[in-house]
Amino acid sequence: MTKRQTRLFFLGSTLFFALIFIGLTIDSHRQISALTHSDQMTADVIAGKRVWHEKNCTNCHTLLGEGAYYAPDLTKIAEQRGAAYLSQFLKNPAAFYSEAKDRRLMPNLNLGDEQIRHLIAFLSWVSRIDTNGWPPRPLLVSGAFPGSSPAHAQQAAASSDPVALGEALFRKSPPACAACHSTAEGVQLVGPSLAGIAARAQQRLGDPEYRGHAKTAEEYVRESIVAPSMFLVAGPTFSAGGRSFMPDNFGHSLQASEIDHLVAYLMTLK
Repeated sequence: MTKRQTRLFFLGSTLFFALIFIGLTIDSHRQISALTHSDQMTADVIAGKRVWHEKNCTNCHTLLGEGAYYAPDLTKIAEQRGAAYLSQFLKNPAAFYSEAKDRRLMPNLNLGDEQIRHLIAFLSWVSRIDTNGWPPRPLLVSGAFPGSSPAHAQQAAASSDPVALGEALFRKSPPACAACHSTAEGVQLVGPSLAGIAARAQQRLGDPEYRGHAKTAEEYVRESIVAPSMFLVAGPTFSAGGRSFMPDNFGHSLQASEIDHLVAYLMTLK
């Protein structure tokens, strides 16, 4: 190849890849509105973003991978924890975590009710952004539950065993069950431990505090997933005002078969 041919090859290749880059950039900007559902950016969302910056939340947390890494990434916190939990947590973080036990404690930002409502609106909007799978695992305050490995997830996907599929889904985000519930006896994360839930389910049916319609332990476990406030487990960080902190949208966000698999897995925890 002569010097002239080399120069032309270099210039042509540079121009070719520059055009590809420009095209991809234009395509990315074209999709931003749909990927971020910007049409749902309400006044409350904008006000919540202002609270996020005024309180310097990025000094500790990340959103979409941007920010400090001292505290967990909050990209999907709204769908993992739910508005009821977040509202109570933001009022008094110390009621949920102990510095001695968890080694770190979020300071009380002294947020008013309106600021909390705005901040939750902002985090809910962020949680619906198409992030292509970020963050790669559920938010975990404790390492008590290791989560699902890619190999484990692939093995479960190839299986027709509902228990294996349910266990993989339990560890997957969403629904991020493992981010809030441990399956080890006496280990409490955000919600109560699910160790022995299959045995306790039958006892709950006879509890005078039970307000549901289940007739069997399996029906109770299913109802606990789709309507968690039917029975409130005693504990200062589990519920408030007669409502469970567990999100109540799994009946819509999960497919019927996925709920079947979760029930099959939870019924093995005896």
